[in-house]
Amino acid sequence: MTAPRVLLHAPPELTAGRLRRLGEGIGKVVYASDHWVVKRPRSPSEVVALILLWKLLPRSILQRPSRPLRFLRVCVQTVMSILPSSVWLSTHVRDVWRIYRSRDRRGERLAQAHLAGTPLVPEVITFPPVRVNIGGWPGWLTVSEATSRVEATLHEHLERLSREKRFDEVRHWLRHFLDVRQSGWQRGLFSLDAHLKNFGVAGDRIVLLDSGGLTDRWHEVHERLVFEEVVTQPHVQLGLGSILAPCPEIAAEFDARWKEIVNLDTVLSHWPHAV
Repeated sequence: MTAPRVLLHAPPELTAGRLRRLGEGIGKVVYASDHWVVKRPRSPSEVVALILLWKLLPRSILQRPSRPLRFLRVCVQTVMSILPSSVWLSTHVRDVWRIYRSRDRRGERLAQAHLAGTPLVPEVITFPPVRVNIGGWPGWLTVSEATSRVEATLHEHLERLSREKRFDEVRHWLRHFLDVRQSGWQRGLFSLDAHLKNFGVAGDRIVLLDSGGLTDRWHEVHERLVFEEVVTQPHVQLGLGSILAPCPEIAAEFDARWKEIVNLDTVLSHWPHAV
């Protein structure tokens, strides 16, 4: 494991102005300057509110811009603060929360132990705690760590290339993505959530942005690979449906290559120790 680079002071751009809200996931909100990002962990009530929304709302609404969803999440949290937890914290929601929290913590530990300092993740720096201003609530954060900002998520990058009809480059990046996945397997790591929004583009590299889906437990890998056997269109599962719609031959090529690689025999051939 390579330790993060330690600085005597935070990069000036983090404190020179207000950091822009760049994106969000179930467990964190990300704010950015030109070259660095910082993260605000969500509170447990925020995470549970998002889980409730995902259970209640259709997928079409969940895929809309995040501002309306943030408003709905605040409304749900308000209701949660009034009602007894037994009303809204069902057994299923509690189980989802526990699984998410456990996998997120384990994924972070695995990334720090096996990926830190490699080309597969962005650079991380640490510095003495400093207060930074951010757009939106709560208006400021105290941070002591920042991550190198990527140019775009892999999903965003492929969307842009598709809009510009640069399909040879789309093919190149999809092949590169499959190579990166195999690099993870060689380190004894498998991503259970390989959606392209969890990966970023940094120059000619594809890097992992969200380690929450990482596992080194073979029984979890095996379960996922059994599921993959019945998936007929992997590109749709990965969120590539609209991106590859104008070029079905690339979609078919990617699906065939995915099925050839993401299977029990191939993953085992890359795994660093006998299972």
